[in-house]
Amino acid sequence: MTSSDKPDHVSDAPAGPKGIAAQDWATAAADPQYRAAVVDLLGALAYGELAAFERLAEDAKLAPTLADKAELAKMASAEFHHFERLRDRLAGIGAEPTLAMEPFVAALDGFHKQTAPSDWLEGLVKAYVGDSIASDFYREVAARLDSDTRELVLAVLDDTGHAGFAVEKVRAAIDADPRVGGRLALWARRLMGEALSQSQRVVADRDALSTMLVGGVADGFDLAEVGRMFTRITEAHTKRMSALGLAA
Repeated sequence: MTSSDKPDHVSDAPAGPKGIAAQDWATAAADPQYRAAVVDLLGALAYGELAAFERLAEDAKLAPTLADKAELAKMASAEFHHFERLRDRLAGIGAEPTLAMEPFVAALDGFHKQTAPSDWLEGLVKAYVGDSIASDFYREVAARLDSDTRELVLAVLDDTGHAGFAVEKVRAAIDADPRVGGRLALWARRLMGEALSQSQRVVADRDALSTMLVGGVADGFDLAEVGRMFTRITEAHTKRMSALGLAA
């Protein structure tokens, strides 16, 4: 998934793993509800990575130079490798990857349809800001997962290089024409709202995931912690906007 450098709010996470977060997959998966939540989570991530690969390949067509096109192609390749790791993990724990991804296709496709960029710069901002919001959300969830699943989730959320690339290109465009900044700031604010709504819809539609988040399984968040989580995600978004030279 195309994400920025890891947000500063990571330090706000609970100190040291406990409960299921201190267990490995073999132990944690004895709970069928926890196993179902992990299959849902990996399915959502896998389809997200596949969609990111497709979108980056499309964005490469809008690239103004051959060097930019090649850079996006490299990032698309990295996203596909992330998808392969998630697909293989799902198969390895006895889940059919396509079936695990299917429940999330409509929500993710709807998000991308509603936030289709109109040009190269909007595509860069979407990858840096929009995808990073989803990555922050999944990192928050990862802190509550078993050690084996947590390691995989954090690995596939690693930045593929899009963060620095996007900041460099967007800042250069704003320097060349300051009017671009206002348009992109509005676009980024729209992405923020759509990305948060999409994350909430994905969780609400899947009982196992929603139960995990509100504390019913996997030593999850309580409702107050869910609120704090979204506050941290919003703060990280504001910092990314500043890095781009845009007003939040």
